Amino acid sequence: MAPSRHYPDKPQDVYLFGTCLIDLFHPEAGLDTVALLEREGIAVHFPPDQTCCGQPAYTSGYPEDARPVARLQMQLFPQPWPVIVPSGSCAGMIRHGYPLLFAADPEYKAQAEALAERVFELSEFLVHVAKVNWHDQGAPTTVAVHTSCAARREMNVHLTTGSLLAQLGNVTVLHQAREVECCGFGGTFSLKHPDISSAMAAEKVEAIRASGAQELISADCGCLFNINHTLAHRGDQFQGSHLASFLKNRIEGNEP
Repeated sequence: MAPSRHYPDKPQDVYLFGTCLIDLFHPEAGLDTVALLEREGIAVHFPPDQTCCGQPAYTSGYPEDARPVARLQMQLFPQPWPVIVPSGSCAGMIRHGYPLLFAADPEYKAQAEALAERVFELSEFLVHVAKVNWHDQGAPTTVAVHTSCAARREMNVHLTTGSLLAQLGNVTVLHQAREVECCGFGGTFSLKHPDISSAMAAEKVEAIRASGAQELISADCGCLFNINHTLAHRGDQFQGSHLASFLKNRIEGNEP
């Protein structure tokens, strides 16, 4: 479990680290993240040269390949503003992985640690820093929530996701039986062990559908990619959406 941390006052400016999967597969989640932050009066800055955070190489046992990727990211956020990440796994990599990656590197150790202190997963930032107070404009619905392993165990964002959903008076969260279990994505795990990954995803999907929820939300696009693909492969029209998009639709009264 991640230790408690100090949260700053609400800033006027933030950086957005968009993540690879949002950039390539779920750009609407990135745009909706910007919209949520801007409605709180916060200017969002997006450094265009950002790439992968380096997590796939790092968690696959190739730290030497992850370091140059991480060094590039660390140069992109020079102002002392918070860095908002709409993904618990990528936020966890920068906040917890970078200090470990550069622990023995005197040139980059302090820089990695300083950046780590400014990194916030989206729901964490909205609850603890922006301190949002929203009114639900949507129709009554029931939702199941999936939280990625890193988001749950490194960043504790299952708690802040729950806090945000609790503000939505017309949303009822239905807990699914495999809520704390991995969906089988695990970055490169799903590529190295496709049969195991597929079995895990199938069990996750069965639990979500058995919950009776009308909607599925997650704050990690990797998990959504895996779960939604599994649903589509079995001919199920049910598809999950990113937390940012779900929240934006609820507080603006938009139909998804």
